[in-house]
Amino acid sequence: MNLVRLIVFGFIGLSIVYGLVWLYSRSVRREKLEKAWDADNPEGGDSEARAHYVEEGMKDYHASIRPKLILLVYIIPAAMVVAVLILTNWN
Repeated sequence: MNLVRLIVFGFIGLSIVYGLVWLYSRSVRREKLEKAWDADNPEGGDSEARAHYVEEGMKDYHASIRPKLILLVYIIPAAMVVAVLILTNWN
């Protein structure tokens, strides 16, 4: 029963951490795209073109490997718990 409780609460906790890291990563990427647009267009430019530039950049970001690496939030702690369980029950 304790193992089930560990799995359930661990999954809930890791899901919260994953969501926060995902939101932070997206916001940082969006901010970089907005700053890049501002650097290329010091006079401001068209707001629709800016929005399109940012959205296209976010699509490229979602297709890259970086958002997929955030899934390591689930994999690394689970692997560590399994390793600890195996090492403590080795005998």
